[in-house]
Amino acid sequence: MKRPPRKITLPELVEYLDARDRPLGIMPLSEVHRQSLFHRSVLILVYNPQGKVYLQKRAASKAVYPGRYDVSASGHVKAGESRLEAAIRELDEELGIAADTLRVVENAPASPMTGYEFVTLYTAGKTRAAPRPNPEEVSDGLFVDHAELAYMADRFRELLTPGLVHFFERNAIFPPAR
Repeated sequence: MKRPPRKITLPELVEYLDARDRPLGIMPLSEVHRQSLFHRSVLILVYNPQGKVYLQKRAASKAVYPGRYDVSASGHVKAGESRLEAAIRELDEELGIAADTLRVVENAPASPMTGYEFVTLYTAGKTRAAPRPNPEEVSDGLFVDHAELAYMADRFRELLTPGLVHFFERNAIFPPAR
């Protein structure tokens, strides 16, 4: 009887960086995290036609902040990939949404508070596409407005990722009307 082929999982390779966001080399993400080296990540916001932002609930299997609510999609920038390419990939992988356009909302420098990640926050804007969460990445999700997220951040902060709270408190999730 033939055995089914084993699924081989290759390590995710990322660039590790100097303090000015310049590449120094490439290594597995797990090793970059273990050594607390600077690297890049992206966060993506998706809004419904009513202007509510989609929050994903991270899968229980996630190594970092399992089961917490987070921005719509997020992930690391792989070696040789641009931030924009990573954002488009993560949005598709996690929510099954193909972005027409993404716009940079804000950047955060790498620090212990960001997990040594240079973070770029993107918005996909308003979409009619319904999120289709990938169960390996996302266990659930919901759309919330500013008041609902403010209540969550005030009363249930421990259920939210630090990145979500950081960008909410900087008015980057729901920027004031210009």
